[in-house]
Amino acid sequence: MSFSIELELQKFPKHVKLKDGKKATLRLLKADDETEFHQLFLDIPESERMFIKHRVQDIKVIRDWCKNIDVGRNLPLLGVIDKKIVGVATLHQRLGGWKRHIGRVSVLVHPKFRGLGLATTLVEATLDIARRAGLERAEAAFIAEQEAAMKMFAMLGFNQLVRLEDYVKDMTAITHDYVLMGLELKTDEEYASAAG
Repeated sequence: MSFSIELELQKFPKHVKLKDGKKATLRLLKADDETEFHQLFLDIPESERMFIKHRVQDIKVIRDWCKNIDVGRNLPLLGVIDKKIVGVATLHQRLGGWKRHIGRVSVLVHPKFRGLGLATTLVEATLDIARRAGLERAEAAFIAEQEAAMKMFAMLGFNQLVRLEDYVKDMTAITHDYVLMGLELKTDEEYASAAG
């Protein structure tokens, strides 16, 4: 983990106000979040959960994530309201190889807390961390049916890079179109030089 990420992570927890006036806290996942974090995934409808790449209904998967947090590879940023974990955005990084300059971003919000701007807030905070980490690009992968999520990412500046028909299978082995979206990350220095 680079020094710049360490500095950025010191800014958390952060407190934000959502569209309905509710206050949310953005903070990193901790080892003792296992039960509450697992509950977030259990509260996601099965029709949506089948699009998640991992078997998140299995407590062992969540336990492994909570016990083996490596923010240099997978940085999980939680959205918490009234001490309940209601959202998560994760920055996935490769420490070497030909995609080491690209971070992958994923986000999930509890159905009862959607439409409040929490997903956008989590993704924006995650992208800020990615910039400070020196990443040059961000990408996000979707199943074509995830239209609302793709629209939100588009509003944040992501563009569709590729769409492959019937390319991926959900947990029930049904094929779906795969959509990859991407964003070029600009650092504060690049914004400053572009402005003047």
